Amino acid sequence: MITQYKIQKDVGGYNNFGLQVSNTKYSATLAAATDTTLTVPSASAMGVPVGQKSHILALVTVEYGEEVWFALNATAAAPVGGTFAATNSEQIVGGQDFAREVVGGDVLHFFNTSGNVDVSVVFYALPAS
Repeated sequence: MITQYKIQKDVGGYNNFGLQVSNTKYSATLAAATDTTLTVPSASAMGVPVGQKSHILALVTVEYGEEVWFALNATAAAPVGGTFAATNSEQIVGGQDFAREVVGGDVLHFFNTSGNVDVSVVFYALPAS
């Protein structure tokens, strides 16, 4: 089972600072110009009915000073050209927080242009809704 994501109540509302240590972590050093994938674990979260996919929070960290392009269930790619175009990818800037809600079985795609960029992904099961 993936570690449960617990939102802590404080005086001003809710915050998520001080998370439990997750038991589901992955890391890789990305090579340049290579779409690198990670499949979201399909372990069920507490309170999720049998047969229903768990909603999971993926916290992604990229090496400080680097950038990586991210796509969900599609090949990630860096932009080309000087005009805006539709894309499946979004930029993750190293040293900044990046989190997305995903479900078990989704495939996360990562791509970079500089090479040898360290990336880690930590998963937390979201409460059943």
